[in-house]
Amino acid sequence: MEHKGFTVWFTGLPCSGKTVLANAVAEDLKARGMKVERLDGDIVRKSLTRDLGFSEEDRNMNIERVTFVAKLLTRNGVAVLASFVSPYNKIRAYSRNEIGEYILVYVKCSLEECENRDIKGMYAKARAGEIKDFTGIDHPFEEPDNADILVETDKQTIEESKNIILNALNDMGYLSH
Repeated sequence: MEHKGFTVWFTGLPCSGKTVLANAVAEDLKARGMKVERLDGDIVRKSLTRDLGFSEEDRNMNIERVTFVAKLLTRNGVAVLASFVSPYNKIRAYSRNEIGEYILVYVKCSLEECENRDIKGMYAKARAGEIKDFTGIDHPFEEPDNADILVETDKQTIEESKNIILNALNDMGYLSH
């Protein structure tokens, strides 16, 4: 049975759990026999968008390129799991409009908990002024004004958050067959 393609877009602060959660959902979808691709900020910035920095313009270009890839995969029946800080409502709206079959997941987590989870020490470096324009410290993160799914990773286990997402995708008709 051929599945309809869709993109699940995970947005949230750095270290909120986007990647871990997207990987967990990806494993579940693969186990259902679906074609799945992961697009992740850290990986994409080493290849497709390595020429870009972190200015607002560059962040938007990063998301525009990723959106183009997600759109191609989605229309070819792939379940795309994209995990990007994508801090602006405007660029997330652009991605929704371009991709069409787009489900926005807000991975909500307190700044304090994100900092506690930060094994790379990025938040500490940003607070010390060593990293400029770091989202959540000296660069804004706009909470989504139209998230389709909300998970709170500082209050839920990964398993609980994953199940909220899978149940919502099922209710939306993306997992039925």
